[in-house]
Amino acid sequence: MFDKLLVANRGEIAVRIIHAARELGLATVAVYSEADRDSLAVRLADEAVPIGPAPAGKSYLDGAAIIAAARRSGAGAIHPGYGFLSENARFAEAVEAAGLVFIGPRPETIRRMGDKAAARQAAIEAGVPVVPGSPGEVADPAQARAAARRIGYPVMIKAAAGGGGRGIRVVESEDALEQQLGTAAAEAKAAFGSGALYLERFLRRARHIEVQVLGDGERVVHCFERECSLQRRRQKIWEEAPSPAISAATRAALCASALRLAEAARYRGAGTLEYLYDDDSGEFFFIEMNTRIQVEHPVTELVTGIDLVREMIEIAQGRPLRLAQGDIALRGAAIEVRINAEDPARGFMPSPGRIASLAFPTGPGVRIDTMLYPGYVVPPYYDSLLAKLIVHAEDRGRALARLRRALGEFEIAGVVTTAALHRRLAQSAEVAAARFDTGFIERLLAQAPPPGGEIRRG
Repeated sequence: MFDKLLVANRGEIAVRIIHAARELGLATVAVYSEADRDSLAVRLADEAVPIGPAPAGKSYLDGAAIIAAARRSGAGAIHPGYGFLSENARFAEAVEAAGLVFIGPRPETIRRMGDKAAARQAAIEAGVPVVPGSPGEVADPAQARAAARRIGYPVMIKAAAGGGGRGIRVVESEDALEQQLGTAAAEAKAAFGSGALYLERFLRRARHIEVQVLGDGERVVHCFERECSLQRRRQKIWEEAPSPAISAATRAALCASALRLAEAARYRGAGTLEYLYDDDSGEFFFIEMNTRIQVEHPVTELVTGIDLVREMIEIAQGRPLRLAQGDIALRGAAIEVRINAEDPARGFMPSPGRIASLAFPTGPGVRIDTMLYPGYVVPPYYDSLLAKLIVHAEDRGRALARLRRALGEFEIAGVVTTAALHRRLAQSAEVAAARFDTGFIERLLAQAPPPGGEIRRG
């Protein structure tokens, strides 16, 4: 048990964790870089400790500085949020070695399930379908060529230690394979500290669907699935629950497969199992597990009524999972859109700057997760996510109508955001009919926008 929690992150997720901890009666400690001295998380937390200069490598990725901050403040636990050190097994081990609680899976689980090649093998052993690919890492070009011939082109080169769409290359033929291997390895090494790669068959018109799980290390439940197919450059920008693409029978089979794998891993905390779904065949294939809370967790919270961050904290305090599978039911539909400080009209160029004013939508079924306030200066050093607009309604049609209304009321002045793109998506007939896949947004952006479609208002 612990009564003070340190949040090893920044931005909206740091604010989200502070809210959950405070509702549980826990004191909170924020850590911050020089660029985040005036952040909302620093303002909200009971204490705040500086950990270094603006670059993440010298602050939010400095595990020793974060652990020292926890010791200095008397925090008994560390919540890593998402990104940064959240899936770093060495950091989790160091936290535990310091006598602190890591709010997340065991280090060995992170190591096994966070490595995509190892997770793939674990899925095979658990009888979970996987995309045809290499059985593990490809050690050299000759091994990669042999694996690609067996899989069949096109293939995806993927970073074994990666995530977030980085380190991925699609290769159409053997002639391009060796060159792309080198490029992907270099990018993976820079992003994740490991250049290890593996191969998978590339599905041209696939959907990206994921299953949320919660476990206490002994027992696991699922909280149904999320549809995450609307992506740009393999970065999710729009998520919803439940998926509008699958039948009740497919949902049951998908969630059952996720439970098998999470149970085999004796999973502890909140985690997500990601799948590709083939609309034509109705098949689904496991691709990876994220051993942390996800950016898109609010849509699951709204359709199940479960506070996933609070559940993570309570599990880390040693309490058994309080939920039985029969207690968890789907209620309505929820959609989340990510509002980033990027300019869609200029190739999604980052748009840091001072927030001059804000106007957030309100009303039934509308939620905003953000770290913004008027006068806040958005720094140029980190991910561009400013806010998440999430809506919930009785069904998907009503949720889309609510989203269109909320986006019409949403304004940020001082920086350019991606809100205009979301307005365009919310008006799309294809999106309304759920006729999309992971390549939909790239195809949409290649088309001329409708009149007024490039509104630059935040």
